[in-house]
Amino acid sequence: MVDVDIQTVSIAIASASVTVAAIYYMWQIRHQTKIRQTDLIMRLSTQYTSEGFQRATSRVLESEFKDFDDFVKKYGFPSQNDVLRSYRMVGSFFEGLGVLLSEKLIDTNLCQKLFAVDTYWEKAKPIVIGLRKRSDKPTLYEWFEYLYNEMKKREQKRQQSEA
Repeated sequence: MVDVDIQTVSIAIASASVTVAAIYYMWQIRHQTKIRQTDLIMRLSTQYTSEGFQRATSRVLESEFKDFDDFVKKYGFPSQNDVLRSYRMVGSFFEGLGVLLSEKLIDTNLCQKLFAVDTYWEKAKPIVIGLRKRSDKPTLYEWFEYLYNEMKKREQKRQQSEA
């Protein structure tokens, strides 16, 4: 009878140990995921705030045009001028963010807090639409547009919850 009680206690201790180990492992995985996401955000933030990227974003925001045709008239197409190159640089950055968001490797909330997605999409949209038509590439910068749409959805949900 004493042997059975010792055996029962041993099984209970072993089971508890396995349970604690599993919980600890899950906690570690969650912690490592947050560390990786933080590292990714910091790398993206470093690129976003780099001197070259800031020059590109300034060119994008300072460019003035009514529509795609007006943009082509003022800045040329498909020339390799600094303005068009800047749009490509900014577009590619946000395209990458959109892919990361679609794969759930980056958080919508962090994107919205750190990167002015709406400002750049609204500026670039006429050019993207024009390039899609001219180049017959309907998916050009689709992930940039996806990123913008996800930010808008999040903003609408936030506004509805505040109302």
